[in-house]
Amino acid sequence: MLPREELLKGVENRDSIARVIDQAEQAIKTWEVVFTDFLSPPELAEIQQVFGRLTEVQLLAWGGYPQAERQRIAIARSELPLDQSLVALTALDIAGNFLFDTATHRDFLGAMLATGIVREKTGDIIVLGERGAQAIVAPDLVEFLEMNLKQVRSVPVKTQQIDFSELKVREPKKKELTTVEASLRLDAIASAGFGMSRSKMVELIDGGDVRLNWKDVSQASSHVKTGDLIAVRGKGRLEVGEVAVTKKDRYRVQLTRYM
Repeated sequence: MLPREELLKGVENRDSIARVIDQAEQAIKTWEVVFTDFLSPPELAEIQQVFGRLTEVQLLAWGGYPQAERQRIAIARSELPLDQSLVALTALDIAGNFLFDTATHRDFLGAMLATGIVREKTGDIIVLGERGAQAIVAPDLVEFLEMNLKQVRSVPVKTQQIDFSELKVREPKKKELTTVEASLRLDAIASAGFGMSRSKMVELIDGGDVRLNWKDVSQASSHVKTGDLIAVRGKGRLEVGEVAVTKKDRYRVQLTRYM
């Protein structure tokens, strides 16, 4: 048995981690590969941190493509081989003519959930503009969604399974930059990294459009450090690199922006 109370001590995503502990114990007992539902980035990060110190089991997260945010975890005994091909995922194409009725990520997700499925069974949704979208889902949902997902907003759609090689995933562009700031406040670093005014960044933070290390953040005065990841909805991500103090006691910060 795994040290449940020790693993759960001080964690934020207690319910999710408790479920993974149950699944890990099942994997140890049955010598089978066991899968979680799709997990959000904060859940994934904490689960991998918590289970990283165990030797009895191994975990492998995969969401269908390298930059996927929502992923399933395959859990197996350490002695068993484990690779991405074993993670049970399916890709769907949701095709329609959205030229005159543009649909967002929220629209596609809402239409999928309106069929009666739960969020935990869906991974990333890749919006393709006027052509529709593609979605990663659990394999047992494919037939159901092909039959029941017929409309998004006012647009009729055809939903069908596709090969993962057909995913239209855009490789993120990367830009390296350096900024010198009086403090390591979130609003200061993020506004410099995303090239916008500090007041505009504060507005985005107040509006719930900014996440720090995949967690919602509402305080513009929150401080960042090396290794932190700042995500702004619709504008990409910013990774905080090396931080150095200048002779004038200001902070020189290396940043990498992914667009």
